[in-house]
Amino acid sequence: MNKHLPIRIISKVVRGYGRGSKDLGIPTANVSREKEDLYCSCGDFDHLPTGIYWGFACIGDGEGVGVGEKNDDDNAVLGKVHTAAISIGYNPTYNNKELTVEPHLIAAATHPQRHASSTGETQFGDFYGKIIVLSVVGYLRPELPFEGLEKLTDAIKKDIIDAESLAGQSNTTTLAEREWVGSSLSLNGGGVTQ
Repeated sequence: MNKHLPIRIISKVVRGYGRGSKDLGIPTANVSREKEDLYCSCGDFDHLPTGIYWGFACIGDGEGVGVGEKNDDDNAVLGKVHTAAISIGYNPTYNNKELTVEPHLIAAATHPQRHASSTGETQFGDFYGKIIVLSVVGYLRPELPFEGLEKLTDAIKKDIIDAESLAGQSNTTTLAEREWVGSSLSLNGGGVTQ
């Protein structure tokens, strides 16, 4: 599993099934799988290794990270690197047929949105159409089917705790990937280039 890591992805945020926010109280920034929107360091989106991961994410506005008109909510998020708990796969509890990449961005402990969701997790606004820069740094666990949403939510909350702990490390890979996500990559008006 770790031989594929880190995985670097640049794409757009698209609407998902809405279950992260509505069912679980743990919203995600769903990554577009469309070829014109996507750069993935390991190539084909459908061959990404499934599982639950941790890493870093940064939301831009389609004209470049942190550039353009912003509202007050955007100022707290756009252009800033956040730790992320990331699901790559088919969400077996829901039996999806198409692979998805769904990072949950985690605000800093002191950020006002850190415990704003219905389950006490980070709740930012919607990022639809915005660019996401994502580094999948480490593996946490396999995808698993859960009996009921409460058990799934409990597992995701543990994933968030584990992601925060691992993202706080000072090893070379962690520091390099945080830097890569926060760096000024070339993001052309919503298009994606390396």
